[in-house]
Parts: sequence; C-alpha cells; structure tokens
Amino acid sequence: MSMSRENTSTTPTAESNDDLDICRICGGEPICQNMGLVRYDVPLDDPRFGKLFRCPNNPVDLDAERQERLRKLSNLGDFADKGFHNFEINRGSLTPAEATSLEWALRYAADYAENPQGWILLEGPYGCGKTHLAAAIGNLRLQRGDNVLFITVPDLLDHLRAGFQPSSESPYDEAFERIRSASILILDDLGAENNSAWAREKLFQLFNHRYTRRLPTVITTNNDLNTLDARIRSRLLDSSIVGRRTIMAPDYRTSIRNELETASDLDRYENFTFDTFTLHRKLTSPERSTLERVYEVARSFAQSPESSWLYISGPNGSGKTHLAAAIANQLQEQRQVVTFVTVPDLLDYLRIAFNPNVTFTLDQRFQLIRNTPILVLDHFTLEGCSTWAREKLFQIVDYRYVRRLSTIFTTHSKWDEIENRFRIRVADNRLCNIIELPNVSYVDVLRRGTTSK
Repeated sequence: MSMSRENTSTTPTAESNDDLDICRICGGEPICQNMGLVRYDVPLDDPRFGKLFRCPNNPVDLDAERQERLRKLSNLGDFADKGFHNFEINRGSLTPAEATSLEWALRYAADYAENPQGWILLEGPYGCGKTHLAAAIGNLRLQRGDNVLFITVPDLLDHLRAGFQPSSESPYDEAFERIRSASILILDDLGAENNSAWAREKLFQLFNHRYTRRLPTVITTNNDLNTLDARIRSRLLDSSIVGRRTIMAPDYRTSIRNELETASDLDRYENFTFDTFTLHRKLTSPERSTLERVYEVARSFAQSPESSWLYISGPNGSGKTHLAAAIANQLQEQRQVVTFVTVPDLLDYLRIAFNPNVTFTLDQRFQLIRNTPILVLDHFTLEGCSTWAREKLFQIVDYRYVRRLSTIFTTHSKWDEIENRFRIRVADNRLCNIIELPNVSYVDVLRRGTTSK
C-alpha cells in the first residue's frame, strides 16, 4: 500500500502541492495537497479503494478542537478520567473467581475498544466496574475520532419524553434518530428505567434498529436478563452479535469507604464543633483578636474548601485540632468525604500494610490517602521521622499540591520552620491560607486569675 500525489483528494486547491516544501495543515511532508485527505493505492477489491481518508500526517488525536466538540456531544465529560490503565483488578480481599472476572472483563472490553464490531454486554452488581469499562471504551473511541454517545437508560427515556414539550430545543424525532443512529452508543444501567409500556416500546425500537444494522453498542446492566422485555432479551442473547461478560466482584466503593473509615480518626472528635469552641477565654485583647480571626477563617474554609489548603499552627493545647475537627465534622454533615488522621497514626496505617495478613496493599492505602477528597493531617511534624516516612509524607503533600486537593494541616511548627520542599508548597498563597493561633495553651489561659482588658 502506498500514497502518492496522484492519489490524493481531487478537490481543487489554491496552489499546487508541487510548489510547497511543507503541508499547511500539519507542517510535515506534503502528501495531501493541503486538503488533509488522501486516497490509497490499493487493489480494486480492497474496501478502501476509491475512498478518501484523513492524512496520516494529521491524526485525529492532534485535532484538539474536534476532540473537544466530540467530548461535549458524547456525554462522557464526567467520565473523562476513566480508562483501561486505571481500572483496578486487584481490590482488597477478592476471591480468585471475582478477580478473574474483573481481569477477563477488562481484557474483553479493551479488545472491543480497539475494534468495536457488534455489541458488548457488561453484567454485574452495582459498583463492580461496569460503567468504568464502558466509559473507557467510549474514551478510547473518542481519541480515535469516532462519534460516541454515552447515556444512562433512564436519562435516555427522560430525554425522549422532553422532546414532546413545545419548548424543547431537540424535537422527539430528531433526538430519537440521533440516539439510535449514533456511531457508537453506550447504554448504561439497562433495567433501571420505568417499565411502562411506552418505555418498553421505545427501547425495543432502539435496540431493534441497532441490532438489524449491527451498529456498535455497549450495554451495562445489573439486572437478570430474564426480567427484561422478551424482545430485547432475545437480541442480547444472540451470541453472533453480542459478547457478554459478567463481573462477580462486589461494590469497590464500599471497600474503599470502609478502608477510609479505618484510616480516619474523626469519630473520636465528634464533639469538636464550632459551637463548642471557646472564644471567650482569659485572653489579652491581642490574643482574643487573633483567636477570633483564626476562628472566622476556619469557618469560612468549612463553607468553601474546594481547591484550597489551610495551615493552622500553634502550641500544643491551643485549639488547632478542635478547629480542624470542627471543619471536618461540618463537611461530613454535608456528605463530603473527609479523612481526618494524625500524622503518626497515618504512618502506622501505611506501615501495617507490610503485614501479609492485611487485605489492602501499601500502594492501595497510599493511593486512598493521597486521593481522598478532603484530607486533614493533624499534628503534622517531620521531627523524628525516618527517611521513608518523610518521603511518603512529601509524596502525599506534593500530589495534593499539584492537583489542588483540599488539605488541612495542624502543627506546632510555623510554616517557615519546616523542611524547604514542604515549605515552598505551603507558602503558595494562591492555594494555602496560613493562620497562627495565639502563642498560649488553653491550660495556661485557665491558670490566669482574671481576663485581661
């Protein structure tokens, strides 16, 4: 197979390719007459004969504008991080059969993504990884320039119903045609929809259209196929077009949540709230003013912790742990995922993973901690830490710094007293707010005879 100037697109161009040393489109060898399209020298019986193809010097994955447009149309924006490279098949205490089912599903989905012919049906319980694999297929095909549409079945039906509204921007007929004719259609959560007669009929029409035309389709479900419409079930059971893979692994999110709860000490501080934090102590006016300012900064952080850090320093017993726990408790009440851990306990939590009897590996525990949405590192100190401990702490801090993950430090060390590689990250005022509590412990304040004016 070869390409030549004679076999490029015959569409007229502004100037002859013979007069150019480089292509205006890709800046490479001028083989497409600046049109971005080529024909291949292939035999008459070759399916590529006479067809135009994108110039190999200008692959679609370099077309940022097109990629962005395809992603917006695909509904895969929320799943942009889902790929085959980060699909976990070693999850805690899986049985051999569960681990094998994950490995087989991963391999099959990856092979299908390379050559999406026919259908693929991914079955399994909630949280086992079906949607991750389905999205990974979609993301790979987007990178290859395909038009992909990802939609949950309940959302699909709601979208079609909305098409009947007079104010709808996408009339029903237009919406249904776009969905059923998508180059690659991913239908997530089949069986979760309202099982009305209208819904059954619309789904059958959709499935039947793609079945008769052998259009690439990815389907996920946690339902027994026997509970589905018989007409849809018969098509899903046709092994000549549908490849089925069943994942037997349990909900990985439950194991992750349980593991994070194991690491977190927040339940020990359930009474540490903003309401129980004492502001009116026997303080001097400057001390009280400082404490009130720190208190307000902490409350503000609890209202909006996104992409920010808070570094709270002060002597032992000054109230920094109370404020950090108050922030964490308020965020947890708002159903946000918070991991509250003292640094010595964190290091023990990581070290114990070397024990062969634990279900989570060191790497798994390390990944959970550094990726937790909101992390509170209480009693942050490098004093007495081994080289291994310092390196692990830096890896956590640096990872969260680069990704702007919400983090709270409490420490008796002022920011300019810590190791340089930590200090330059804490000192970034675009990310981190540094606050210092009065240089006096609560016990010392109680010993004072009267409140200073």
